[in-house]
Amino acid sequence: MRSLVAGFVAAFVVCSPVAAQQDESGFYKGKTVRFVVGFGPGGGYDVYARMIAPHLGKALEASVVVENQPGAGGMTSLSRMYTTDPDGLRLTILQGVGASLAQLLGVSGARYDLGKFEHLGTVSSSPWLWMAGPSSTFKTPQEALALGRQLMWAGSAPTDGSADGAAFTCEALRMKCRIVVGYKGSADIAIAVARGEMDSLYVSDTSALNYVKSSPEVRIIATMARKRSRFFPETPTIFELMQLNDDQAWYFDFHSTVEDIGRILVTTPGVPAGRLSILRNAVKSVLTDPAFVEEGEKTQRYIDFVDAETTKKRVQDVVTSLPPDMRKRVQDLIGRTEGN
Repeated sequence: MRSLVAGFVAAFVVCSPVAAQQDESGFYKGKTVRFVVGFGPGGGYDVYARMIAPHLGKALEASVVVENQPGAGGMTSLSRMYTTDPDGLRLTILQGVGASLAQLLGVSGARYDLGKFEHLGTVSSSPWLWMAGPSSTFKTPQEALALGRQLMWAGSAPTDGSADGAAFTCEALRMKCRIVVGYKGSADIAIAVARGEMDSLYVSDTSALNYVKSSPEVRIIATMARKRSRFFPETPTIFELMQLNDDQAWYFDFHSTVEDIGRILVTTPGVPAGRLSILRNAVKSVLTDPAFVEEGEKTQRYIDFVDAETTKKRVQDVVTSLPPDMRKRVQDLIGRTEGN
């Protein structure tokens, strides 16, 4: 009997996550880890990835290489990763808004289940803004509504954050709009707005800060949430600027809930427990390191770390909680876009 118990205990130790982590404690040493960005170079996600990569490499004792794989607002690379070999040698930073909405609405290119990825944590989350180019003839939402013409908005894909944010804004404000998708990322969209090819851009406040620094003439029209941006505290929220009825407020509140998912890190579903634990610990150690957080603050790339389990729960709450009638309403709304 004693030998049977001893055998059981030994088996439990071998199979436990702690033991699995010990068995693979040196797995990453000297290996190459691919850090995929589903957007083109120069945008906010690319900048965050390149800021994180060298520190993550040190934590893993590995070489972490950033790879840009733009396409369909990040869905192409995310769908590819969903079916990739779960060896733990790939991770991606993704846009929670676009990835969640694409799955929620059953977009054809979203061949993944965001809840089944192995989550590594949230890098940051922030309110999004309505930005206009330097040549725009409006400074407030009221002035935009008074133009009497279509307002041109740009995006990379219908659920990329920019395009769907524009769709929600236009529907809530009953504003004439044309939303054009097909741009490689927010950097290309910002260039189009700065050149006057497009009127407006719906963008995260962290990316907007970058664009304002490079082109001070751009205008921030409103913060599209109930709380002002820490980067643009002088910019009122849409709730402060306009008297919204309950239906209008619902559009902005729902989209803000999705925006709160933020920039998240995931790896391929099915990564062995030991490797996953090492990855999660490495991500946490980097994103909670005071020196790294301070480094990000110097370039206005703020870190708001949220652990892996909490991040996963936030994602699941969004992609599973919307009633069918509201899902249909959002699906019809986001479908009103066109190619570039």
